[in-house]
Amino acid sequence: MTPPTTGAQVAPAPADTRAPVGTASAPAHTAPPAKAAPGRAAAGALDLWVLLPLVATVLLLALPVPGAGAPSSGDVLPADLASGAAVVCCLARLLARRARPLPAGAVLVAALTVAALAVATVTAPDPVAALPGFVRYLQIFVLVPLAVCLTIRDARGFRLLTGALVLLAVVQGVIGIRQFTTGTGASYMGEEVRAVGTFGPGDIMGMATVVAYGLIAALPYVLRPPALGRRLLRLCALAVTVVLVVALAVSFSRGSWIATALAALTVVVLTGRRTASRSLLVVGALSVVLVGGFGIGSDMVRERLTSVTDVARTPDRSVSDRYALWGAAAGMWRERPVTGVGLKGFPEHRDGHASIGLSSGSDTGGAGQEFRRQSLLSPHNMYLLVLGEQGLIGFVTVVGGWLAVLVASVRTLLLARRRRAGAVDCGLVAVGLVVWQTVDFLYADIGGPTTVLTGVVLGLGAWWALTVPEKAATG
Repeated sequence: MTPPTTGAQVAPAPADTRAPVGTASAPAHTAPPAKAAPGRAAAGALDLWVLLPLVATVLLLALPVPGAGAPSSGDVLPADLASGAAVVCCLARLLARRARPLPAGAVLVAALTVAALAVATVTAPDPVAALPGFVRYLQIFVLVPLAVCLTIRDARGFRLLTGALVLLAVVQGVIGIRQFTTGTGASYMGEEVRAVGTFGPGDIMGMATVVAYGLIAALPYVLRPPALGRRLLRLCALAVTVVLVVALAVSFSRGSWIATALAALTVVVLTGRRTASRSLLVVGALSVVLVGGFGIGSDMVRERLTSVTDVARTPDRSVSDRYALWGAAAGMWRERPVTGVGLKGFPEHRDGHASIGLSSGSDTGGAGQEFRRQSLLSPHNMYLLVLGEQGLIGFVTVVGGWLAVLVASVRTLLLARRRRAGAVDCGLVAVGLVVWQTVDFLYADIGGPTTVLTGVVLGLGAWWALTVPEKAATG
């Protein structure tokens, strides 16, 4: 995809000024190219300014969430408004330029996703009740990714948006570490030590998600930073990575741990064999020092990890409930395999398909919030949620779109490495984030303030997947 050129157009030089290589040309003919520099600089500055709504979408999530981190599905938060502004700005620019910036394949994937969401809405038992779900899915899986993909013009814009992700992660991670060390976090094993950042115990996965995004976005700059300012950038990225590893550990989020480990391993492997071997040794030593040497939450981390599979002998209520919710989503799909029960239909059909072992809700408290019972309104598995609510039509199209972004981004990264493109760091970030998201969807689904970041992450992956490596190398 080659974006249309902005700024002043420069007239080509006369034919007689194009001297062969190694031949001196007259000084008089060197002036015209110099006149183009201000126009190009202005266009480059404009390319960064148009990213402000997307940067605001990310950074506004550093604000405390109203209602102690338990917003309802109908709440519209500042980050959602900023994402809407980004979509409107992107649409206005496209209409003004009258351009067709996307290849036919990308348009087809987006169109099929919209069609599948429309089918799931129309065929729902109550289409009006399903309409908010249609709008939310359209925002997260179509509009925001397209806005990100079409607004970023080069590697500088990609790195700016990635930097916003890292900054948000550092802010939330530092707050989370402070909650753990001072005992002011969410309740966990009878102690208020679980790091939740500003999201509160009502959105227990919010901080873990943000910190994981930032960690995966910073890791490539430790392994393979761009040439400009390489040493300083690598040291800063290393310091950020250490802080975020600690913050992620004290979030006690098993799904985020697994997704981050697999995404980080993918990034390390894709940097090259020699870098991968050195990095794995450093990661192993760092883990021993942080958990073994300093004992950062070692007992709780160990207990949390073993509880993933240890359900029969010493049941963990959250794990048992999750398996029961997965069974309920599968039952909905078996009941209506083609179209599912409709968007936003899981809560209504849950009790009719769940086992009797499912509890009425999860207990939340701490971090400034009194004890409350939070209803279990989703299966905590995005793939099963899509399958249960949208059936095979939605699963094939929506999940197929995510898979297409992942495969295309990996393919473009390998091509960029082979051609030694200058923006391989952007490719590593894009692939790592998309891998993290696809793995995390096995243990989580959309919901809460950080949902809008899912669209941003998929947009970063789509931009890299649709950008020719040589074009991505600019900046």
